[in-house]
Amino acid sequence: MCGIAGIFRPDGTPLSPEAAGHVTAMTDAMRYRGPDGSGVWQNGPLCLGHRRLSIIDLAGGAQPMHSADGALSIVFNGEIYNFKELREGLEKSGAVFTTNSDTEVILEAYRHWGTNCLARFDGMFAFALWDAKKRRLFLARDRFGKKPLFYTAQNGLFCFASELTPLTLVPGLSFTLDAGAIMRYLAYEYVPAPETPYAEVATLPPSFFLTVSESGTHLERWWDMPMPVDDEKRDEHEICGELRTLMLRAVRRRMISDVPLGVFLSGGIDSTIITGLMAHASTAPVKTFSIGFREASYDETRYARLAARAFGTEHYEEILSAEDCADRLPDIVRSMDVPMADASVAPTWLLSRLARQHVTVALGGDGADELWAGYEHYFAFAMAQRYNRLPVFVRRAIEAIVPHLPASAGYVNPRLALQTFLRGAASPDWQRIQTLLTALPPAMQQKILLRDWLAEHAGMLEPERLFASTRAQYDHWQPAGAAQPIARAFHVYARQFLSEDILVKVDRCSMMHSLEVRAPFLDRDVAEFTARLPLRCKLHGIKGKFLLKKAMADLLPQQILHRNKRGFQIPVAAWLRGRMRPLLEDLLAADRLRAQGIFDPDGVRRLMDEHFSGKADWRKPLWTILVLQLWLGAHKV
Repeated sequence: MCGIAGIFRPDGTPLSPEAAGHVTAMTDAMRYRGPDGSGVWQNGPLCLGHRRLSIIDLAGGAQPMHSADGALSIVFNGEIYNFKELREGLEKSGAVFTTNSDTEVILEAYRHWGTNCLARFDGMFAFALWDAKKRRLFLARDRFGKKPLFYTAQNGLFCFASELTPLTLVPGLSFTLDAGAIMRYLAYEYVPAPETPYAEVATLPPSFFLTVSESGTHLERWWDMPMPVDDEKRDEHEICGELRTLMLRAVRRRMISDVPLGVFLSGGIDSTIITGLMAHASTAPVKTFSIGFREASYDETRYARLAARAFGTEHYEEILSAEDCADRLPDIVRSMDVPMADASVAPTWLLSRLARQHVTVALGGDGADELWAGYEHYFAFAMAQRYNRLPVFVRRAIEAIVPHLPASAGYVNPRLALQTFLRGAASPDWQRIQTLLTALPPAMQQKILLRDWLAEHAGMLEPERLFASTRAQYDHWQPAGAAQPIARAFHVYARQFLSEDILVKVDRCSMMHSLEVRAPFLDRDVAEFTARLPLRCKLHGIKGKFLLKKAMADLLPQQILHRNKRGFQIPVAAWLRGRMRPLLEDLLAADRLRAQGIFDPDGVRRLMDEHFSGKADWRKPLWTILVLQLWLGAHKV
């Protein structure tokens, strides 16, 4: 893993001598992404910078890297897991290599196949490659966006970096808060790509590449998720066998490392599968890492310990308290670089810190829930369609019961869960999947945003505008005939929630501790195989991960195989009423909000009072606002 940055003048005019210093400042701001080395190279209109976390070819993989003839130069963040196979093929075609790194393989792959080289890579990556003959800068991100890349074009300069904040260190550039992006953040808990909190900055979307030259910029999608195939001819036994083979190969590929590695083990099905496959492929005990909670309804450590015992791992764990979270939250939010209100940021940050004390690389179960219908929202999406076919009087009776259901600050709040379901059922199909996830829906934003703010950005809260990213992802398969709403929901989850929430969270939290995290479920072959399977193989009645569990049944302890899904969350509702209340009161104080000019102090106060009294559970809206306040303060916006 690494941090990359650069400044390019597309018109070909040489950069000033100060450019190297600016790029150095950008990469130094990401030192934690690459504590093992750094490099800056300036030539004419281009300056490239790199921070290195050494994983493979510790001696020979320094960057920026250049081809032997000097025609190609690259800065690269990530890993190409099939680089050895690609290298063998390229050598047969006449390529000569001087290092053992995957970075040099990218250079030679581009020389042979041009931008089509991307389709041959199995890995996680973001890179910028300079083609001196074409006078063109080529930037690309991996299929699911495991590695980040931000860019801005201003004052004749094109600047890019692995993080948003380093771009603000380039003199002469402007950065203004994007009101529409902030309103989308309040709804999504993150800013959907390609937008960022700054109007002048974009993020390169996952599975896209961008070319920049004197003739202009060109943005193109280079990979797409396959559609599910309904006429599957293989039986379940054959599918399970192929899946097991692909998963074992994916894990083995991700165990290639010249530094120590381990695995994030929550005790859930996904991480236990990875741990089990690693144990079978390893000659030494696997190192496993878990985070637990003092609040029993959130704690999973007993399952993690069970899995650790089953596979004979070298197990480490840490218990998280409200005090830990409250004290560390400001620093954690700052480290996220972009506002990210997924409450599992805190435990992920602490889990990464724990793992880095023992290893440099960790494998995780990311991607399984999205590709295999592991979330309750998949079932809720399907049930909403059935619910809407019930007679009106039955639905009205159910809705009348909701206010009388018990409320809880625990992991499951029955009243909040049913309220969310009903709101999702009332939404159109394209919006439903996001409605089930939304922190502050349009009606709530109307109540907590200042009238002047709302007037200035009139129409932004129309669902078609606020959730434009969701609509685009949902409609993506429509021309190809994927008419089933639930099939499109899979696409939304994988291309939006996974890429822009889960993977961003893991990348930021792990890299703050100079830890590389790898995701076998997002292996190219595994992901494409899974995406093509009929929906019945994933969501079978009320059972998610249907064939995944069957394929791994003999590997998993029975208590884990049959346990319910439990997200990696923290007790936000209780903590906001207790240990974290002073922080909330301070950051959401009326004077502070008035000076800021975004939120209506009275509307926010009502949310706080209702939550503190137990009248309502506003954990998600309050946490989302709190995180934004911390981010705005840290970035002096």
